[in-house]
Amino acid sequence: MSSTKPILRALAGEVLSTPPAWMMRQAGRYLPEYRATRAKAGDFLSLCYDPDLATEVTLQPIRRYDFDAAILFADILLVPQALGADLWFVTGEGPRLSTITDRAGVDALRPTDAIHETLAPIYQTVRNLAGALPGHVALIGFAGAPWTVATYMIAGRGTPDQAPAHALKDGDRATFAALIDRITDATVEYLSAQIDAGAEVVKIFDSWAGSLKGRDLDDFAIEPARRITAALKARHPGIPVIAFPRGAGTRNEGMHAATGADCIALDDDVDVGWAAAHVQSGGCVQGNLKSSHMVTGGDALVAEVRRIRDGFRGGPHIFNLGHGITPDADPDNVALMLDTLREDARATA
Repeated sequence: MSSTKPILRALAGEVLSTPPAWMMRQAGRYLPEYRATRAKAGDFLSLCYDPDLATEVTLQPIRRYDFDAAILFADILLVPQALGADLWFVTGEGPRLSTITDRAGVDALRPTDAIHETLAPIYQTVRNLAGALPGHVALIGFAGAPWTVATYMIAGRGTPDQAPAHALKDGDRATFAALIDRITDATVEYLSAQIDAGAEVVKIFDSWAGSLKGRDLDDFAIEPARRITAALKARHPGIPVIAFPRGAGTRNEGMHAATGADCIALDDDVDVGWAAAHVQSGGCVQGNLKSSHMVTGGDALVAEVRRIRDGFRGGPHIFNLGHGITPDADPDNVALMLDTLREDARATA
């Protein structure tokens, strides 16, 4: 792990004059080169499981832009597939899975140590990337958080309010907790294998954390993230972990200590001034430009980049979006974002 890489320096708590930057979903449909490679693969899962093509799409935004990190191209639902769920994608509608609705479904999942056979191509992609990235660019591995993954496994698809998962949680908490435990154990193994293959940072995406409240947030978002982080750091001392409890709001205060994560990624509903005072005091923060600015661009984009950059200037910060870039984004706006972020550095060069 090289201390010269800006992302790793920020994750270690260093305050940099210009924050390092990358984007969630930076390899994606807004790029014409991605669309061409996706067409070559034939379908989304084939792209994920082809190490050569997955390496190619991960590298595409690095070639086009001077990002400080590349994030492995994969999908959060590969873990449930490796545990035995049927997984397929419906064009224009998204993922579909076989469902788990009771304890028998949890018990029928494959043993945790069996996941690596299915996920071996993903580890090969990580190895490919570790040998292909420019020297200053860090490699980020990732997984979905147990709660978010569970919502898909229970409903069989994405839902607007995660109601099926809440229903199982509220109706049979023991079964739901058993499912969370199984996903947590598998996530530790999956991320550990990514680190063994060359990932220098890992990120835990809890995209639906905001629908958990009170004790449920503690039990099914914060505690699994703490378990995963502790297990990874025990196996891989010094590995930085980014946690993304999207929608956690004011519960982000104290999240570094609660999860053990080195960095808390903030969605775009979190106020920068509040976060600088109440979250950044605990360690590095990441975020949190609205993805819509990548579509609209212009003076508003420039002003927001400056506002976020300057608002977090007093502590360690990684610049990013508050969620993933959308397919309708203009690639030129990504360049404008990075140019604006780095304007002070250019002026003094």
